[in-house]
Amino acid sequence: MRGVMGAACFPRAARLRKSREFAALRGGERLACRHFHAEFRPSTLPAARLGLVVSKRVSKRAVDRNRLKRLARDSFRRCRLRLPCVDLVLIARPSAKEIPGPDLLLDLETLWRRLSGLKPVSKPALKPAQVPGTMRD
Repeated sequence: MRGVMGAACFPRAARLRKSREFAALRGGERLACRHFHAEFRPSTLPAARLGLVVSKRVSKRAVDRNRLKRLARDSFRRCRLRLPCVDLVLIARPSAKEIPGPDLLLDLETLWRRLSGLKPVSKPALKPAQVPGTMRD
């Protein structure tokens, strides 16, 4: 049954799993919607990757936190191929706990739409004197 879903799956390669991957996104660009906010950076990988953060401050109950993560994963899984190549951390806000699932999915769809509309970030070209590791003449 695994191969049936094809492009709409959420493989390990599409997940941020290590703490250093999450830490690399600190200070990156941000987008927000009503119940989530996202930090992201452009990636060299062929597709977008997602990391989820739903803290105990959002809800003390694990069942509530797991529900939010499940909805976010499902939403990301459906639109992953439309998104630009970015590493993304999605952080739930405490207000998300009280909202019904379909409303959260609409909120996430708004976030994905805004993210896919962003232009790719191009890095400015470094002048020879600014290239790290070179010596001055």
